[in-house]
Amino acid sequence: MTSGCFLPEPVHPPLDLGEQSDTIKGNEHIRVSRFYKEGREGKFITFLYEDTRTLYDGFRRGAKESNNGPCLGWRDGPNKPYQWLHYNETLLRAKNFGSGLVSLGLVPGPQTLVGLYSQNCPEWILTEQACYTYSLVVVPLYDTLGPDACAYIINQTEINLVVCENDQKCNLLLDKAPRCLRKLVVMKETRPATNQRAKNRGIELYSFEDIERLGAQKNHPEVPPKPSDLCTICYTSGTTGNPKGVMLTHQNIMAANCSVLLQLGDHGLTSKDVMISFLPLAHMLERCCESTLYMVGGSVGFYCGDIKRLAEDMKALRPTIIPAVPRLLNRMYDKVHNELRSSFLKRMIFNMGMRAKETEIKKSIVRMNSIWDKIVFRKIQDTMGGRLRLMLVGSAPLAGNVLTFTRCALGCLVVEGYGQTECTAPITLTIQGDHVPEHVGPPVACCCIKLVDVPEMEYYATNNQGEVCVKGSNIFMGYYKDPEKTAEVIDEQGWHHTGDIGMWQPNGTLKIIDRKKHIFKLSQGEYIVPEKIENIYIRSQYVQQVFVHGESLKSCIIAIVVPEVDVVKCWAVENGIPGTLSILCVNPEVKKLIMDDMLTWGKEAGLKSFEQVKDIYLHPDPFSIQNGLLTPTLKSKRPQLRAYFKPQIEDLYQHLD
Repeated sequence: MTSGCFLPEPVHPPLDLGEQSDTIKGNEHIRVSRFYKEGREGKFITFLYEDTRTLYDGFRRGAKESNNGPCLGWRDGPNKPYQWLHYNETLLRAKNFGSGLVSLGLVPGPQTLVGLYSQNCPEWILTEQACYTYSLVVVPLYDTLGPDACAYIINQTEINLVVCENDQKCNLLLDKAPRCLRKLVVMKETRPATNQRAKNRGIELYSFEDIERLGAQKNHPEVPPKPSDLCTICYTSGTTGNPKGVMLTHQNIMAANCSVLLQLGDHGLTSKDVMISFLPLAHMLERCCESTLYMVGGSVGFYCGDIKRLAEDMKALRPTIIPAVPRLLNRMYDKVHNELRSSFLKRMIFNMGMRAKETEIKKSIVRMNSIWDKIVFRKIQDTMGGRLRLMLVGSAPLAGNVLTFTRCALGCLVVEGYGQTECTAPITLTIQGDHVPEHVGPPVACCCIKLVDVPEMEYYATNNQGEVCVKGSNIFMGYYKDPEKTAEVIDEQGWHHTGDIGMWQPNGTLKIIDRKKHIFKLSQGEYIVPEKIENIYIRSQYVQQVFVHGESLKSCIIAIVVPEVDVVKCWAVENGIPGTLSILCVNPEVKKLIMDDMLTWGKEAGLKSFEQVKDIYLHPDPFSIQNGLLTPTLKSKRPQLRAYFKPQIEDLYQHLD
């Protein structure tokens, strides 16, 4: 008998999928996790193991659990195998590096902040753990913030030491180095010119090894953190203005990690698991996944740093766990569907495989050893190393068809979470065995959720719709040195207002349906502020009104434009183009004229390429209060505009796809 002949045991959902969260008594309709009984009394999980309350404790627990197993893995180049640092050696090196930082004059304790500017690599984790060994606070810097934002962060946090990856990143920091920056510790070799440049600026450069050696000689006594101590300041790329520093404690992160472990139950992470690290460690999704795995004694292998070669790294590492983002899964989905275009036969066999696997998934059967896996899906599974058992998806919404495709093709458990940096990453997480897509699951055990009326957008809690507000042991302390911004999102009762609009499903799961500030994320994770873009395009002489629209499942934005009648008619007459405004609106020449002018204004105003529209639809009739598309104060009613122009919007995207 081959293993494909009999069905494995289905994934047993740990609770009734028809009732996935509990409601606390009271008129606010607050929902809590059913995985933590005390949740109904308004209590939240903060730890799972008595002796493990901080990320310092967590790493030491992992060393014991794994019996000094492999901890941090990397490859020296393509076709090379993974090499491993084991737990005890990782702890020793982290302690030495931390002791070295203290020898350079850093005072142990959560008032001392350390910058960390690097891609994911073993040294990132060594630096992080070094900081925790002496209660120092990690402040990650990352490329997508841009040099101005990095300088702003160093300045605001008054960091005087940054641990930095390489020569190039050193120079990016030196370009705009604020006065407070005095020391750079570099993981890889730097050029003599860089060393000279640093010297000219009065900045001392050290190598990572030198600091480890110095620390081993001095051997400063450890200063472990308390659960309530600040652990990290994680800057979120603000959509408007400067980035904001989210202050998270050890307890915040431990609570978030433990609530996910608790919910995953038998499917949770263990010391036998291997995870691939490629999502940026500067973001909390990856940080939480890794720190949870270290707590149970698992192994983390780092990718080579080139996303194009991620498949090679996965084949070499053969991970069992992967945190993923929709962008990666969308690419995989598109690639497979493009390959199927060429052959009717391939398409037919693929569709048969999908139908068979989908039938199994609906029975909660998750496997990669069926006949269809061998014929259809093996190649896809092999690109991920062929051993995946769990995938955690977060950071942006995932289309239902892509989620179902991923579940069928990879044959592993896929759970989808919703969260924010301000909530240490997870707010909700889907439950294993729930195969229904298009929702983000119930609240996790470290928080509770209520929906609050947003009358201006016609969302009301009585209809189970409203702004998602969160309270719990995972909620941040506030924005660093910014009490005003903190007060904008955390109310007097301690509820964090996310700015996302949610809707409770009948089974107690949450679905995210809108964004309060009309800020949305494109599929690649870039934020769009439509009003800002509209205010630029409206400067065009040809534009009377404009509605910029984008979707979290699309990678670009489009616009509905009401042309300025007189200007357009005048141009049409001059160019010998006859017709009423309605006729001119469907004329490709008119469309090109208006769109080119809009893009020129956009370019002049410094819009980034993803902030520029990729297509427009010209509409002859103005938006007005009478036709329900403007508010009494003449602001665009976005949800109504979206509904009104739904066919045109779908049509524009269809042509762009």
